[in-house]
Amino acid sequence: MDQPPMTPGRPPALLPLPGGVSLRRRRAADSPALCAAVLQSLDHLRPWMAWAAETPVPERTEEQSRAAEAAWESGTEFLYVLGLDAVPGSVIGACGLHGRIGPGALEIGYWVHASHTGRGHARHLAAALTEAALALPGIGRVEIHCDEANTASAAIPRRLGYRLDRIEDDGIAAPAESGRSMVWIAPAH
Repeated sequence: MDQPPMTPGRPPALLPLPGGVSLRRRRAADSPALCAAVLQSLDHLRPWMAWAAETPVPERTEEQSRAAEAAWESGTEFLYVLGLDAVPGSVIGACGLHGRIGPGALEIGYWVHASHTGRGHARHLAAALTEAALALPGIGRVEIHCDEANTASAAIPRRLGYRLDRIEDDGIAAPAESGRSMVWIAPAH
């Protein structure tokens, strides 16, 4: 679906994070490593991510990466991969700034490879994306949405000082979900 550009600006293509990792703009070249990371993390992702119900295949991942490149260029969405600084081309997670919540706002989505959780990567990437999003012209609100039962994911916005704005009934899309989505709003800068 075509969307109008959300902002005239773009966030940085590279965001260094603590812990020897960085966020880099998602490219088609990341597709093989991204597909492998998702495959290795399916048991970890499937309870919470509806998109993980479908086993990824390289061709589809490359198609999605090309769409991510086009969305970045058009300014409708900004997708990143999380990689280890010491291993060029590595992928240990993915995240993005999504324009699906209306004008002047971006939603942060994220996941981290099952073997790299518990190291603060999700918190650091969410903090970096929050800062990058709020620096964009025309963006006044940043949100993180997660299912009420996903306590690990809810801990991220809570630790970053986000405010729980509301809990919405939104149906169950993945096996572990309660059907109630928590909507967290970033603190004003």
